[in-house]
Amino acid sequence: MKSTIAISAVIFTAGFVSLPVVWGDNDFRWGEINEYRHRSSGVAPVTNPVYKEECGSCHMAYPPGLLPAISWQKVMAGLEDHFGDNAELDTATRQTISDFLLNDSADRSPYRRSQQFSRSINYANVPVRITDTPYFRRQHHEIPARVVKDNPKVKSFSQCDACHRSAQQGLFNEHDVRIPGYGRWDD
Repeated sequence: MKSTIAISAVIFTAGFVSLPVVWGDNDFRWGEINEYRHRSSGVAPVTNPVYKEECGSCHMAYPPGLLPAISWQKVMAGLEDHFGDNAELDTATRQTISDFLLNDSADRSPYRRSQQFSRSINYANVPVRITDTPYFRRQHHEIPARVVKDNPKVKSFSQCDACHRSAQQGLFNEHDVRIPGYGRWDD
């Protein structure tokens, strides 16, 4: 009986201590709870204005936490043929963007979703497309291609912000997915 009570007390205490709730002076700190939620369901949002302007002018400025540093190095090394387009940059701009991407890459991020992207990578065959990562494929495998590729409002799985309404803020919670023309996606 005593051991059951002791075990229950340890489980209760461990569970209580690990709660993401922060109390102080009878004050609930919503900002800290929201940061916890963001770190568990999102990736670091894009904060670099040069990256937003240069890369975001052609496509969504993908959060760096969606690929590991080695993938971003490959992307930046191939800007003269960037998925069929010439995206070359002057040296200073290229260095600014590279530094941002490498410093906030999936393998250097404290965000859980970024870490999941990073852990899924086979470093013998490093992808340069987010859609080629095993983690991305696992998360999107149940979505029929016709709902995305044949959808004129989406066109491609690379258009994250077409369905993930908070993608620009680095949030990719599956419960917030709304596929244009289909509505909420529920797997």
